[in-house]
Amino acid sequence: MGQNKETSTPKEKWVSWKYIKKIILINEDTDYETTESNISKSIEFKGVNIWILFCATILASIGLNVNSTAVIIGAMLISPLMGPINGIGFAVGTFNDDLLRKSLRNLAIMVIISLLASTLYFIVSPLSDAQSELLARTRPTIFDVLIAFFGGCAGFIATSRKDQPFTIISGVAIATALMPPLCTAGFGIATLQFKYFFGAFYLFFINSVFIACATFLLTKYLKFPASTFVYPGRERIVKRTIIIFSILVMIPSFFFAINVVKESSFNNQVIKYITEIQKNDILKDTQLINYKKEYNRNKSSLNLFLVGKQLSATEIDTLRKIMVTDFGLSKTQLTIKQTSQVVDVNMQTSVLEEMIANKSSELQEKEHQIAQLNNQIDTLKMQQDKYQEQTAIIGNKYKYAISSISISEINYYQPKNNTTTKIPTLYIKWDNGKRDESIITELKTWVPLLLNVPSVKIVEQ
Repeated sequence: MGQNKETSTPKEKWVSWKYIKKIILINEDTDYETTESNISKSIEFKGVNIWILFCATILASIGLNVNSTAVIIGAMLISPLMGPINGIGFAVGTFNDDLLRKSLRNLAIMVIISLLASTLYFIVSPLSDAQSELLARTRPTIFDVLIAFFGGCAGFIATSRKDQPFTIISGVAIATALMPPLCTAGFGIATLQFKYFFGAFYLFFINSVFIACATFLLTKYLKFPASTFVYPGRERIVKRTIIIFSILVMIPSFFFAINVVKESSFNNQVIKYITEIQKNDILKDTQLINYKKEYNRNKSSLNLFLVGKQLSATEIDTLRKIMVTDFGLSKTQLTIKQTSQVVDVNMQTSVLEEMIANKSSELQEKEHQIAQLNNQIDTLKMQQDKYQEQTAIIGNKYKYAISSISISEINYYQPKNNTTTKIPTLYIKWDNGKRDESIITELKTWVPLLLNVPSVKIVEQ
């Protein structure tokens, strides 16, 4: 009898390359037809979308104006700005010149409407100070580039799925933050502070370009079919035109991104440098009370403000060498501004403490003034509410002859005896300008009884 040999199969690997590919690849679930249809619909801009964009712009402007993050997030969720930007990236990836023209045109219209709406809001808004939410949109950093690119990737991946995850698309709308920079640009126009306009619009441009880049790259990776053309010659012209256009748009954006990276690196190195020199023995008897940095592509600057022992030329040179050799700030001009020599550090400390105390005293005085003004406002409101009911009674009684009436307490100054008397004053506007003397007589008689005052004055308009 022959001996049976047990057949054995090799054990499956716990993790195989095939299994990893199955997890990370996203091609299988891509819905090509629905994606193209959804992107084409999202770039439509008429009717409802115009009003939604207008409302989103006003909401974002209010949120920036009152420093409300929640309102800004709400505006970003309803803004339709993402549609044309995705359309541009998708059109470039599929060589669809009609879609590209439509996307560019609608994006330009959206930008103009957003700028007009935000500018109009900030012109009429009584709040003109730049809050932190506004200022955050005027200085792009490398993080804004990364957020725009990876947010655009996540948004297009979600859009291309058969079951589109709404939470991802909503999250992308918040993360990429297209609406707030446009509204900040409108603030710059309204207040004639063009540094805000250029900084914010630059941030919007960076966000838009890198979202479109992400869409373009994923369109190519997922192998969306290129548009078909009736005439082969037209296909070559369209493809060549789109490629040239893409290069012209992409090249400046990468230069912008490089500049943003360099500025971020400069800011980080300056902070590290400041931390390091404060530990150095050179500043043992000297205090760094402030510093000011300004990035420039050709020549940046760093100003140090010192109080205490005057530094020698050798010590200043050492600080410059540390800045260049240890922190790579070779294109930065270091300027050190020192007070007159203060040998006694304790005296220096007492001077600083006195300055802080004075500032604290000034702040308390300002707070006291604000409290007084608030009290005056509350008093005026109470006075206005005081006569609200009586104004309605008088207005209803003479509605046949008076078109409008209001009552206010006015201070009347008598220079002869140097006294001030507060007298309720009626402001009357006659209907069709027809004055009625009998009504004036009646008002002077019974209105003081109604208001419980000795007398009233009447001003006719």
